[in-house]
Amino acid sequence: MDTKILHTLEYRKILNTLLSFAQTTMGKKKAEQLEPSSELEEVKRLLQQTDEAFTFDRLKGSPSFGGIVDITASIKRAEIGGTLNPHELLGISNTTFAARRLKRQIGTLHEDEPIESLFYISDQLSEQKTLEDSIKICIDDNAEVADSASVTLAQIRRELRGGEARIREKLDSMIRSSTVSKMLQDQLITIRGDRFVIPVKAEYRSYFGGIVHDQSGSGATLFIEPESIVAMNNKLRETRIREEREIEIILQKLTALVSEQGEWLLYDVDLLGSLDFIFAKARLARELKATLPRMNDRGFLKLKKGRHPLIPIENVVPIDIELGNDYTSIIVTGPNTGGKTVTLKTIGLLSLMAMSGLFVPAEDGSQLCVFDAIYADIGDEQSIEQNLSTFSSHMTNIIRILKNMTPKSLVLLDELGAGTDPAEGSALAISMLEHMHRTGCRMVATTHYSELKAYAYERKGVINASMEFDINTLSPTYRLLVGVPGRSNAFAIAERLGLPGYILDYARGEVKEEDQRIEHMIASLEENRLTAEQEREKAESLRQDMEKLRSRHQTELEKLEQQRDRRIEKAEEDARSIVDKARTEAEKIIADLRLLAMEEGASVKEHKLIAARKQLDEAEPEKRRKTVKKTATAPKTRAIGPGDEVLVYSLNQKGHVVEMAGSKDAMVQLGIMKMKVSLDDLELQQSAPAAKPKQKPVTGMKRTRDDNVKSELDLRGTNLEEALMETDRFIDEAFLANLGQVYIIHGKGTGILRSGIQDYLRKHKHIKSYRLGNYGEGGNGVTVAELE
Repeated sequence: MDTKILHTLEYRKILNTLLSFAQTTMGKKKAEQLEPSSELEEVKRLLQQTDEAFTFDRLKGSPSFGGIVDITASIKRAEIGGTLNPHELLGISNTTFAARRLKRQIGTLHEDEPIESLFYISDQLSEQKTLEDSIKICIDDNAEVADSASVTLAQIRRELRGGEARIREKLDSMIRSSTVSKMLQDQLITIRGDRFVIPVKAEYRSYFGGIVHDQSGSGATLFIEPESIVAMNNKLRETRIREEREIEIILQKLTALVSEQGEWLLYDVDLLGSLDFIFAKARLARELKATLPRMNDRGFLKLKKGRHPLIPIENVVPIDIELGNDYTSIIVTGPNTGGKTVTLKTIGLLSLMAMSGLFVPAEDGSQLCVFDAIYADIGDEQSIEQNLSTFSSHMTNIIRILKNMTPKSLVLLDELGAGTDPAEGSALAISMLEHMHRTGCRMVATTHYSELKAYAYERKGVINASMEFDINTLSPTYRLLVGVPGRSNAFAIAERLGLPGYILDYARGEVKEEDQRIEHMIASLEENRLTAEQEREKAESLRQDMEKLRSRHQTELEKLEQQRDRRIEKAEEDARSIVDKARTEAEKIIADLRLLAMEEGASVKEHKLIAARKQLDEAEPEKRRKTVKKTATAPKTRAIGPGDEVLVYSLNQKGHVVEMAGSKDAMVQLGIMKMKVSLDDLELQQSAPAAKPKQKPVTGMKRTRDDNVKSELDLRGTNLEEALMETDRFIDEAFLANLGQVYIIHGKGTGILRSGIQDYLRKHKHIKSYRLGNYGEGGNGVTVAELE
């Protein structure tokens, strides 16, 4: 993108604002180097990154990049053999720690709210925990080499502390001496050049041996190292030299570790700069109250309440503009200081921002285009040095634009044709506009020439626009009105300012009749627009009232639904309690029946069944869901007869009719039980097979095998009581289905389930024999039973 255009549209000011939101040196560099892209997919990728960072900022707050520094120079110095100092090593350690923290934060949010682009970048950050720990062991938070860096260093520093303590003890005893204390300026111990000294009055120099290391400004005090501690200070100095050598060894080892990971660390630095830059874009979007624009490459531009980002939000007047569908060129007319130039800059700057991956200050639903270039001729660029007039300067820019523009370019022209004779200027302006329009580029131009209003009105694909002007206040409103050409308003303004009427009348007479008709037409359009605007405001007010009313009704409806739901929940709770009580009673009755059947050898007397049935009926809850009734529209295909499979409604169980008990009842076999049931309580499920010529009594009839009955029962995971109940039901179904052999899977386990099942099979009248499974049948985990 042409740097001159970026300067004209004040793009650099946006980057300076973006720069202030970056937290790291690397992020600031990337913000400073940001340029618009002409590739649609690249722009979409950049905007997606900004959108994900904006989502992160909204849900979790802006992440901290504290502790991250640009360690590039330190890493490169380590790679060429230099030794890093403790400050550099601490910076590397802090940076790797902050990188791991940031990676964890982004990964955590990605699990709940997909942020693919940010997660992809952060996931590439290397884990340098080993290097980080190695540095932290050796370097403390004050960038000092810690005693824990090595055993040797710890030993040396113990010697240092011991030597210093002995010297201080020696000097303390000396300065407390009455003989020496009178020779001292102060009774204190100080250090000069890493050697312990005491302040001695100058007149006692001859009485005090040792080495003079310094003197006060007045010369009255000499800082003398007593001869008795010279040897001790010398030894202390040697120990300090050993300490420095050991520290150098430690720093070299740590530098070697950094050098080994140098390539990864440099890559991490770049990734951290990218993440900081992306989050800076999100912070800028929040500051500008900007939104994510939809992007295209077909030359379509639609701004909803677009605002110039450099004008305070409380002062800026938003614009609505659409370009690229019904018309590709807009001619904006209107008085000076009406906001035409700001409109051009807003369109251009917002397009540049979107092409740079930045949100734009406009409402949701705004669309912008990725242009191959944006060209602008805005402002008075008269150059005295180059001896160029205003007109010449404009023409120089426009000639360059005409030479370089393409059908995929955006052209912004301010005061087209100005600075020369009006007749010639308007003719040139129309000619240049026609050429640009035929090229197919997107164009917005401002002008004062009334001839261009007629051109825009007559030319397909070109539309008039104007900046609104309030005649009552004699001031612009800065609103862009697309489709309405601007009026000069010169006569109206002059009249309101008090220009005599006869002068105005004479002036109106000098205006061409055609120009007067155009002005009257524009005035009529303006009046109609204002009327439509008022009607729209009334309609909007009514819509808002209806919306409030609908919202209030919706709230009332929700309250009623909540009350209804609470009542239904209470009714369901009561019903659930009743059903649970009934189920408990029914389970008890069924258990008693099964126990009774086992005691009677699977033969239950009729009067006992009748008594049990009566008890079951009494356990039925008073309030229960209605049983499913047989539909009247489904007539019976035939009467129920012996051998038919039927459904007993009251018990919700299937069984087989053994024999008819009169015209209204039937004897039904339900598992091991036989029960007399009313025909009204039965529904035919499957008819009995056709009878053979010599039919045996019904009670001795063998049924053909039912395909729905399985030949195996899996009891694993049940207790013995449940297993016996399931086995009893399974044997009855298998017997009625005429199965010869069944498999009961009980597993190996402790053997309790196997023993209980086999004891039950040994007493069952329908079991001929049983055995454990063979190889391939399940072995000890399966019992194979043969039915009679």
